[in-house]
Amino acid sequence: MNKLPLIGILTSKKANGAIAGNGPLFKSLQEKLISLGGISFVFTIEDVNEEFIHGYQYLPEINNWVKKPFPFPDLVYNRVPFRTAEQQDEIQNFFCFLKKNDIPYFNPCFINKYQLYQCFKNHSEIKKFLPETVLVEGKQNLFHFLETHSSIYLKPSNSSRGKGIYRLNLLSSSVIQVTGRKKQKEYETFHDFWQDWQEKLLYKNYLAQEEIQSAEYMGSRFDFRILAHAEGSDYSLTGVGIRQSQKQDVTTHIPSGGRLLPYEMLQSPEHDQFIQTIIPLIGRALSEQFGFFGEFSVDAGVSKTGKYYIYEVNSKPMSFDEPDIEAEKVNNLCRLFFELI
Repeated sequence: MNKLPLIGILTSKKANGAIAGNGPLFKSLQEKLISLGGISFVFTIEDVNEEFIHGYQYLPEINNWVKKPFPFPDLVYNRVPFRTAEQQDEIQNFFCFLKKNDIPYFNPCFINKYQLYQCFKNHSEIKKFLPETVLVEGKQNLFHFLETHSSIYLKPSNSSRGKGIYRLNLLSSSVIQVTGRKKQKEYETFHDFWQDWQEKLLYKNYLAQEEIQSAEYMGSRFDFRILAHAEGSDYSLTGVGIRQSQKQDVTTHIPSGGRLLPYEMLQSPEHDQFIQTIIPLIGRALSEQFGFFGEFSVDAGVSKTGKYYIYEVNSKPMSFDEPDIEAEKVNNLCRLFFELI
């Protein structure tokens, strides 16, 4: 009897010891894999022993998780949800073990936003879609960047889902306005602003990015959320959604009050061409620079003048609110698992 393909899903534990991660996704993957003749289990680095792994398997027939020992899997899907956990020696050593034993795994890491920008700057076909971006290294370089663009975004290099993002406006020759998701503040001079913000900006490795005057739909800006997966030797589109700002326009993220719109409502041949163009470019650039990425999502947009931009790339996509995109994600992940083993 042939052994069933075995997929290990690596996550981590919360501070209280509970298993972290996207439970609904893990369940859906197990259900789909069973239908395809495979099985999966979820595990943390603490569960790994020399000869076996104590993992958690979802059993649809009883709608419950069961802990049991598993042999080392045929493939590992990295869904560690915390940057700090992923950087621990134990997990990095485990990745080395997988390489040494020819066990494929993806995705290799969270991506630092500034490292991503530097990577993409080296690709001429991607570079033209990037807003100008600099690392905040000190008072002078940030002030010069703000003077140049008059309206910029401040983003922590290591964050996701719109957390910690602010917009900085130069209102006059000296007055600075800072707008966050929930509050706004003005400073009489840039010096006053810097005194208040320098510690945070430098400690959290903030980058500054020029603000793009985004195209609008019914008076509010919108962005594209694009999901892609590896297929064969390249990458293909899994789904596209639209996120539109509502109560605030610093970010269009749903947790920050953004609104979901179906892509079909705003779809155009130009949008389609942009999306189909960037997916393989981004996928190949990521895998060349950081290691194999089986999936990624892209936050992108179009300006009022019709120029397209790539704002961010997420190496571990969160759930999409569109059920059809989530279903297609599960299908494509399972297809990819079988391709790689």
